[in-house]
Amino acid sequence: MQINTLKIKTPKQKRKTIGRGGRKGTYCGKGNKGQKARSGCKINPLFEGGRSTLVDHMKKKKGFTSIAKTVKTIDIAELEKNFKSGETVSIETLANKNLIRKIQTSAKVKLLGKSEMTVKLTVAAGILLSASAKKAIEAAGGKVE
Repeated sequence: MQINTLKIKTPKQKRKTIGRGGRKGTYCGKGNKGQKARSGCKINPLFEGGRSTLVDHMKKKKGFTSIAKTVKTIDIAELEKNFKSGETVSIETLANKNLIRKIQTSAKVKLLGKSEMTVKLTVAAGILLSASAKKAIEAAGGKVE
């Protein structure tokens, strides 16, 4: 191996040439004078020449929108339909079985015990439980971590 035989990983980019020798001529495709001909010209796409922008004219939403994450509730009857005995219930498995949306995996999930449970399940940490749901899961032989 010799230095003159080595290949450059990324080839050197060609300089933008202005004036004679440049492919786009004297002004390099920017036209004569004005704000857009100057270097570093980056005009905000929302700027409309000083008048109020379209965004400013849009109506503002009334009221207060809370940024607090809502708790997604699931009845244990849904778990009985979708899980087999011995499986672990976690936020990931709930998302994989489409009981919650994949976007909601960062939200809190609470299991409610409105019905009886016959399937033996293990509930992972991070899932909230009502007292009746915990009682029903443990009565069926499952456990809560």
